Amino acid sequence: MSEDTPKSTHFGYKTVEAEQKADMVAGVFHSVAAKYDIMNDVMSFGIHRMWKRFTIESAGARPGMKVLDLAGGTGDLTAKFSHIVGDKGQVILADINDSMLKVGREKLRDKGIVGNVNYVQANAEALPFPDNHFDIITIAFGLRNVTDKDAAIASMLRVLKPGGKLLVLEFSKPKHDIMRKVYDLYSFKVMPKMGALITQDADSYEYLAESIRMHPDQDTLKQMMVDAGFEQVSYTNMTDGIVALHKGYKF
Repeated sequence: MSEDTPKSTHFGYKTVEAEQKADMVAGVFHSVAAKYDIMNDVMSFGIHRMWKRFTIESAGARPGMKVLDLAGGTGDLTAKFSHIVGDKGQVILADINDSMLKVGREKLRDKGIVGNVNYVQANAEALPFPDNHFDIITIAFGLRNVTDKDAAIASMLRVLKPGGKLLVLEFSKPKHDIMRKVYDLYSFKVMPKMGALITQDADSYEYLAESIRMHPDQDTLKQMMVDAGFEQVSYTNMTDGIVALHKGYKF
């Protein structure tokens, strides 16, 4: 955590000690890990697959590249990248949560994906990789859970090769009032009930809805990436801005 990190931070709408947040987030994902994929499909009506497919296409991965799938969870992006980079490439599925990492490892091994994928439990704020190491880094639906987002973005910049690319896929802010109202109703009334029904855990999905609202909007996140040293930073809104894909380069 950087020296400028505040002593308190947000856990959803609650204010908590910054040093407590990682453990609290870990509790959420320990709880939902086993049914994470099912909930993703149910909650997004399967649209998350389209968002991830667009991320893969935007990454421009090629055979032989080194890719870091950060906060990679159950490995949806890792599986795709593994096929693209081939035997001479490498994909690292990294997640701070060991429960999510175990689910991802089992899922990918069941699919026969073993040769070019490694698994690392890692904190995005202090990545345990060499400088200038990866061609591509993706972080999908993970940045909003990081305590010190500026430190994490700086850490990602450090481990990217010159010419490398960062892609941040994250929930963001809908562009239109009608969509915002529908989205709020769905997030705070429907999602927790679905969480209770499928995972017996409504509280975790209340946190997830709140964490989305506390995450920086599209332009704020873009400026954070610029301030960290990324260049040619841009973003693409999807589903009216419910989700945005930010992209930046290291030169």
